[in-house]
Amino acid sequence: MIVSIIYFVFILGIIVLVHEFGHFIFAKMFKIHVYEFSIGMGPAIWTSKKHQEKKKQKKKKVSETTYCIRAIPIGGFVQLAGEGAIEDEKIPKEHLLQGKPVWQRFLVMFFGAGNNFILAILVLILSALIFGSPTLSTEIPKVIESSPMEVAGLQSGDTIIAINNNRTKTLDDVELYLTIAGEKETTFTVLRDNKELKYKVTPLKGEELKEKGYSFGIQFDNTMRRGFLRSLKYGFQKFYSISRQVFITLKELFTGGVGLNQLSGPVGIYSAVDETRSAGWYSVLTLVALLSINVGIMNLIPFPAFDGGRILFLVIEKIKGSPVKAETENLIHNIGFFLLLALLIYVTFNDILRLF
Repeated sequence: MIVSIIYFVFILGIIVLVHEFGHFIFAKMFKIHVYEFSIGMGPAIWTSKKHQEKKKQKKKKVSETTYCIRAIPIGGFVQLAGEGAIEDEKIPKEHLLQGKPVWQRFLVMFFGAGNNFILAILVLILSALIFGSPTLSTEIPKVIESSPMEVAGLQSGDTIIAINNNRTKTLDDVELYLTIAGEKETTFTVLRDNKELKYKVTPLKGEELKEKGYSFGIQFDNTMRRGFLRSLKYGFQKFYSISRQVFITLKELFTGGVGLNQLSGPVGIYSAVDETRSAGWYSVLTLVALLSINVGIMNLIPFPAFDGGRILFLVIEKIKGSPVKAETENLIHNIGFFLLLALLIYVTFNDILRLF
């Protein structure tokens, strides 16, 4: 358990650090004053000595950025001058976020998520270089004898192009749509000899398998193949594939295919880390990429309190020719934050129930 907690804190810490560093480095690049760069939430357990020494000396001039590690290893933030409704008269206007042109503010807001995407691609390439990479093809190399797939008429060599009329571009799409379908009868659209064919398949359920879960009777190629160029290609292909999974899940969430009770929060992520750790470093690195992409995409959703919400206000400013009142924007972001907090509590509660 202790080892799993260490993995959990380390993985989330890296993802948050990379995300916040994206905001930080672009803020510094555009000479925006940064009050604090903080990893974690809650009370501070460590702050930069440079700041502490300046505090003791009680100098009147504005201090440099405070670097901080906080007690709760979830989340983090970069506090920028001019980001909220309160103005700091000690900071010159040219060093305030609101004093910068829209394109600079956009890059500051975007590159939290942008850095998460870069991290994911690099991790996937590194993983493929070390361990090799599997195929993402949806071609079926083997249909198990007497399985529901074979009984329905599917054959080895068929390429799955859709599940329940949802297009499948990668193996990840196939796995996701089969997970969403569950134990229900599922329609497979396959390509065979340049012809599209449809088959309805009902999986074997737990009681028939004498074990948990269900089975369609399909085996994909899990052979790990090596090569530098192959690893580079895999990194970008897998990034695209995981990103598609996130968007598909969001679409299913809004259309009712996936319920809120199926979402996971910190407790669910810990459980995933605990299970993945025993599967080896390849699985751990894939999980890091998966979480990093999720964090990046979720942060770009145009919802208040997210980076995407702040970008939306930049778009509104560009359209109307003047910024939204800082007090109004701040209020909307605060409302969004409390709604997200309520969702987090709900999701965490469901995660805990699943443990028992």
